[in-house]
Amino acid sequence: MYKAPVEEIAFTLRHVAGLSAALANGRLGDLSEDLVDAILSEAGRFAGEEVAPLSPIGDTQGARLVEGKVISPDGWVDLYKAWCAGGWNGLTGPEEFGGQGLPHMLNVATLEMWNSASIGFTLGPTLTIGAIEALMAHGSRSLQERYVEKLVSGEWTGTMNLTEPQAGSDVGALKTRAERRADGTYRIFGQKIYITWGDHDAADNIIHLVLARLPDAPAGTRGISLFLVPKFLVNEDGSLGPRNDLFCHSLEHKLGIHGSPTCTMIYGDGRFGEEPGAIGWLVGEENKGLACMFTMMNNARLAVGMQGVATAEAATQKAIAYARERTQGRAPAWGGAASSAQAASGMSPIIEHPDVARMLVTMKALTQGARAICYACAHAIDLSHRADGEEARHFQERAALLTPIAKAFATDVGVDVASLGIQVHGGMGFIEETGAARLLRDARIAPIYEGTNGIQAIDLVVRKLPLSTGAQVRGFIAELRQVAEAVAASNRDGFGETASRLSASLDDLEAATDWLLTRQAEGALAEALSGATPYLRLFGLALTGAYLAKGALADAAHGAEQRIALCRFAAENLIAETAALKDRVIHGAASLAAARVLLA
Repeated sequence: MYKAPVEEIAFTLRHVAGLSAALANGRLGDLSEDLVDAILSEAGRFAGEEVAPLSPIGDTQGARLVEGKVISPDGWVDLYKAWCAGGWNGLTGPEEFGGQGLPHMLNVATLEMWNSASIGFTLGPTLTIGAIEALMAHGSRSLQERYVEKLVSGEWTGTMNLTEPQAGSDVGALKTRAERRADGTYRIFGQKIYITWGDHDAADNIIHLVLARLPDAPAGTRGISLFLVPKFLVNEDGSLGPRNDLFCHSLEHKLGIHGSPTCTMIYGDGRFGEEPGAIGWLVGEENKGLACMFTMMNNARLAVGMQGVATAEAATQKAIAYARERTQGRAPAWGGAASSAQAASGMSPIIEHPDVARMLVTMKALTQGARAICYACAHAIDLSHRADGEEARHFQERAALLTPIAKAFATDVGVDVASLGIQVHGGMGFIEETGAARLLRDARIAPIYEGTNGIQAIDLVVRKLPLSTGAQVRGFIAELRQVAEAVAASNRDGFGETASRLSASLDDLEAATDWLLTRQAEGALAEALSGATPYLRLFGLALTGAYLAKGALADAAHGAEQRIALCRFAAENLIAETAALKDRVIHGAASLAAARVLLA
């Protein structure tokens, strides 16, 4: 069973991502170290004792559509109410509407725990948090006053409605339409697919944020508006009124996350209401809805990155526990010393075998690297909200740079580590009763939704590298080089070749970055995009090496060595891949162009 790694989470927040420095500098208000510990400890308890036991039920039962109503798996409605009663839904919510106003770093840390326990359950609250952020950033005061308090409390939940059958990643192709009404409202007509928690029985109302196009809107993404469309209309006194003209037509049958209802939603077919058309209210300005929705999407992208971290952590825990108990063969001696855990039968726990140990330590290194990247992204978001002028712009750019890496690299890690977890289990990993297969099935959607990882790579190369004419990314690489220099200066034998290997990976990152910026400046966009995905992985691996080293240095200052060992393993076994990735970035475009004939 999953046990939240509270100590590791707290360490990464404090010493790698920058929480301790922010607290010491007074950047996070009244938040204290003791309060951080209390929040993380209770979140870990709730995740392990309340959420995790219901995850297998969600997987086997799934959400069900019965006579037009979506029914949650057994126990999930009570679990959701307990979650809300604990105040978790409002952790970062605005204080004026009942939230606690805490930093985003704490939100992503608790999101890791909830998602390790059950991604399917956590998806609902995750989207509600994003809806709150979008409404606070772009909604009118009247919309905020009517809807945000109930969203913060969790009495109502929120959704994000983008995708249509003909418009997936190409949002500009959507056909859902909106019609203006004399009373200032709009009528929404259309179909949306893949709507997470689009309908359910856990909350009293569901607040849909829906992208639609007005009749006179410009073509493409410039003509998209965002509308708030509640399942139940809300009366002036805040009570629930009649049902709005929308409903869940069907639930998708999915590879994983079965407990999370993924809905096809129909708006405005006349099933409910006095006349056809779901009643909605404009969020932001007409034809500028995509910018509003991106507030919610960017929130969701980091949250999805945390799903990758969470899956990797759960898979690693499960694999290590199994490897300690499962005995097979006789392990060779390590360094001339006899195996420490020979069974009476003469067989060794498989954790003693070098290849299994390699897989398990790889899982730990990738998990901790992805965790640090996501937490560092959240830290940049927090400081961007608590700084002014040039400093605020710097942290906004740093958060923008890290977001696609956090989303894509961490979700790739989630899939890779969950797959390794099955491999450690051997044949039993392919059997559902161990739970190892469920983790891989649940994880596989994360590299796809909230912008595929290929799109994240394009975003990183085309939009984020050129920030401040490349000064942001170059400054970041310079900061990472300081970590490598600190390792070299430490003169600790335990680091092995970490300093030189880390420096080499940063050389690879810098060379690939310069090449991509140059090719874009020269107008060779296709060449640059050919290397976007390997570049993002290169960046993620270099960051993994640097952040593990940063944590190891902090640990070493207190006389500990475990993080040094993990850091060394990553440096000497994993991050050497950056050299091959750099080669693919710089030299891969020509062969890809030539090979396209194979696809004709």
